[in-house]
Amino acid sequence: MRSRHIPAVELSDAELPSRIAALLAEGKVVGWYQGRMEFGPRALGNRSILGDPRVPDMQEKLNLKIKFRESFRPFAPAVLRERVSDYFELEESSPYMLLVAPVRSIRRRTDSPGRTMRLDGETANGAAGFLERLKTPRSTIPAVTHVDYSARIQTVSEEENSRFYALLRAFEAQTGCAVLVNTSFNVRGEPPVCTPEEAFRCFIRTDMDFLVLGNFLIDKQALKRTVAAENK
Repeated sequence: MRSRHIPAVELSDAELPSRIAALLAEGKVVGWYQGRMEFGPRALGNRSILGDPRVPDMQEKLNLKIKFRESFRPFAPAVLRERVSDYFELEESSPYMLLVAPVRSIRRRTDSPGRTMRLDGETANGAAGFLERLKTPRSTIPAVTHVDYSARIQTVSEEENSRFYALLRAFEAQTGCAVLVNTSFNVRGEPPVCTPEEAFRCFIRTDMDFLVLGNFLIDKQALKRTVAAENK
């Protein structure tokens, strides 16, 4: 960071989880780059883009302004292992984000009266189309709840990923929610970022608000101010 004159704040291991959790709780989108990248088809907390699942328009924002893909594409929840059954109809571990389960009924929100789904994509009373239905919050964690109330779940334990686990614990302590949106650190048509340079380029190209590279935190707005000052 210093060699490239990129404004960044270095946080201690103890400071990092609570600081990033606070940003996520404000509705910010955070690029999260930690350690070695994942091996396999899913981002599991080392090369991830993170958001608050409680924010109704978080799914649309991530899709359109960061992933550059259709607004209806779903995202997966990362949840503390010990809290998974509080949110989903699942008792076992799903550390690789491969198991799908329904959101628990106590977390669901019922749809508007008289609006039932038809196969042609319109509501039965003709009041709204399929896209409107997709935008209707279906649970207390709408950004990770599919239209059929299902979710593809990643459980996170301290043994499997201690730093990501600490972030989830901090987010729960601040918000009461033990879940985060977790999607791969890339845009449509590109593989997940591998190096810090790739992560920074992806951060710059998209509407992510903050980037975490190890213990360094980069603020997009601070970066813009620095670039503007250098160009005067």
